[in-house]
Amino acid sequence: METPVAKPASPTPETSNRRAAAAIVVGTALEYFDFFLYSAMAVLVIGPTFFPSDNSAASSMAALASFGVGFLARPFAGLIFGIIGDKFGRKTVLSWSLILMGASTGLMGLIPSYASIGVAAPILLVALRIIQGIGAGAEFSSALAISYEYATADTRGRLGSLPTLGINLGVFIASLTVAGLNLMGDDFFYSWGWRIPFVASFVLALVGYVIRMRLPESPEFTELPVEETRRTWLQVLADLFRSDWKGLVIVFVTYSGYALVATLWKTFSLSYLSEFQDISGAVSSFGVTLASLFAIVWTPICGRLCDAVPVRRVLVTGGLLVILYSFPFFWLLDTRTAIWIWIALILGTGFLAPLLSVAASPFMASQFATNTRVTGLGVAKETSAAVAAGLGPVLALGLVSASGTSSTSGVSMLFALGGMMLLIAAWRGRTTAPSFEKSAVGNASRAHQASD
Repeated sequence: METPVAKPASPTPETSNRRAAAAIVVGTALEYFDFFLYSAMAVLVIGPTFFPSDNSAASSMAALASFGVGFLARPFAGLIFGIIGDKFGRKTVLSWSLILMGASTGLMGLIPSYASIGVAAPILLVALRIIQGIGAGAEFSSALAISYEYATADTRGRLGSLPTLGINLGVFIASLTVAGLNLMGDDFFYSWGWRIPFVASFVLALVGYVIRMRLPESPEFTELPVEETRRTWLQVLADLFRSDWKGLVIVFVTYSGYALVATLWKTFSLSYLSEFQDISGAVSSFGVTLASLFAIVWTPICGRLCDAVPVRRVLVTGGLLVILYSFPFFWLLDTRTAIWIWIALILGTGFLAPLLSVAASPFMASQFATNTRVTGLGVAKETSAAVAAGLGPVLALGLVSASGTSSTSGVSMLFALGGMMLLIAAWRGRTTAPSFEKSAVGNASRAHQASD
């Protein structure tokens, strides 16, 4: 008599939730370590190494433009990987995004400088930056969707804070790395030291990939009818635009407002301090490090706040605070004093940005039904990221340069614009996701036609 082979026990809900939390936080941290590493290095070393110029402002502008190129690739990634996520599952997208991000970032560290291979150097850099943008475009929407779908109604703030926590961990580690390398001396940093964290991304991405391969699929996705995985790519898009077109608009406005102000705090401020205030990269990078450390502690609190207070109210409060802070932020930077610069960055990057991001996460996910959620988030969020975050730092640098007096008034108005967009989105958006049945009318129609 044969002894039956015991089947491996299915993971308990608690185990699945822990694995999901680890996969979201660790994976997103690794992704945004790579992403912020490039933005921090853009002005400090990417400009002079790959876009040399007698005019340092022009070199910085070119480096920031290459930073923006990655954002331009993200709408394409959001569309393609969004459809993959809604057809085949969120786990597939989360795994591939790490591979794309880690490989492209690692290869950036191996590109010879402009002085060595000429124009081929910036061409290779921009090509890899596009691939990096595709990886980033695939990442956050799926992470946001899976955190929303693992949560219950009273834990969406806490689980929705996980992608934001991962982002801030990645930014903290990257900024600490840049600040530490700066302290080791200019000769070391500008010759080859800056390449070390880029090349390390090969190993970091592999670690994240292994963690994410153990991630159980989203419960909401596994409950969808099998017919949903058989939809064509055009049918997924048709379902999205038929039932959730308003969600696309709301998410576009929400994330445009957030991405504009967050990127100005995290990226443009470093360029402004370097080019117009003659503040060393060590000071500004350490300020971002402090802000990110504050955000790591503050983000889980924001998650609990969003479970205790209606998320719309949190978004409105955050938008108003952005508007009120739009001018004082530069007053603090213009003191050219390290402590006030650090306080300015902590208030923006460490306090306001996490508050907005955590509140926006479940708010944006709730604009779509399960069968169109990743596609909707990917298309709307990444398009807004390309417009607001990709062009924002370049526009801001142009406004300051064109003022003739290094005035930041125009940039403060950009901050105020971002705050207004958040207010409008919070006013018009829904806070409860539409039911799958409503969005599946088109699917039922297709199934009926097929049976006929």
